[in-house]
Amino acid sequence: MSKGRPARKYSQAGRVHDVIRLIEARHGICADELARETGVAIRTIQRDLAAIEEAGYPLVSDWQDGVKLYRFLTRFKDVPPISFTLQELMTLSLLRSQLDLLNGTPFLEEMQSVFSKVNSVLPPRLAAHMERIAQVSHPLLQGRRDYGKSGELLRQIRHALLYQLTITISYRPAGKGEPASYRVDPYTLLFQKGGIYLLGFARERQALRTFAVERICALEPGKERFQIPEGFRAGQALEEAFGIVAEPPMEVEIRFSAAIAHAVRDRIWHPSQQVSEQADGAVLLKFRAGGRMEILSWLLSYGAHAELLAPEHLRVELGRMAQETAQLY
Repeated sequence: MSKGRPARKYSQAGRVHDVIRLIEARHGICADELARETGVAIRTIQRDLAAIEEAGYPLVSDWQDGVKLYRFLTRFKDVPPISFTLQELMTLSLLRSQLDLLNGTPFLEEMQSVFSKVNSVLPPRLAAHMERIAQVSHPLLQGRRDYGKSGELLRQIRHALLYQLTITISYRPAGKGEPASYRVDPYTLLFQKGGIYLLGFARERQALRTFAVERICALEPGKERFQIPEGFRAGQALEEAFGIVAEPPMEVEIRFSAAIAHAVRDRIWHPSQQVSEQADGAVLLKFRAGGRMEILSWLLSYGAHAELLAPEHLRVELGRMAQETAQLY
């Protein structure tokens, strides 16, 4: 028994309530202090903290001057009531219709729970109106992945993301070959072309890596905490990538024919892009980015309407791919 206040004769539920209240009231509190405040042993407090985490509270810990301090990611009692305008509700309903990408994942269940909570406080007539709006917008996600078998894996990834815990994954390469093991500090999830990807720092490779969730064969949760580098932003980390593959950038120049110029000139393909009109109505697109296969597959989708002018080595590779495709027909 820790020294301090005498032990109270109350249930674990009552004590856990007091522990939650103490954590909410402080910017950080250690297990010793919690034990003194509640008059119980350190081991009891540790069991209470585990129960609080299992109950879904966003409990995290940080080391400060050699002392482990516990806190919540958000202070629940400080969250004010939320109200929505009619326009905001419409936007939420439209977004809801785009959630097919999340089928089979725990994220879809949670988003449905969010919308259920919103609808529960709406007048029945307005709730029905929002449902109709959501059904009008139909998502077109051709080629999206099936994450029906990845639900538990995504729950483990979500837990590691929330509490900044290192994980070890077994990852299957894109082609043939045996799965490789990676010890990863998970930074964030990326959503790209109907797929979900994990962006994290691979310890053994000492570099950022992007992992397709459907190619993660197994995951072993870890207990080691990591810190995301100060100022890290996923957008900045991938600003030189054409998509989500971080590779050395190159100067890319493409000529799009006049027939499809309208579909190219008004879109943002990359932050570094420069678009110029040609005398014959064609469009010249230049940008600096990496991601060899992402660029090549994108250009192949335009067929003869897109000519890759630079870099030369990529132009040669694209020409070879086009010739091999032509031989099939």
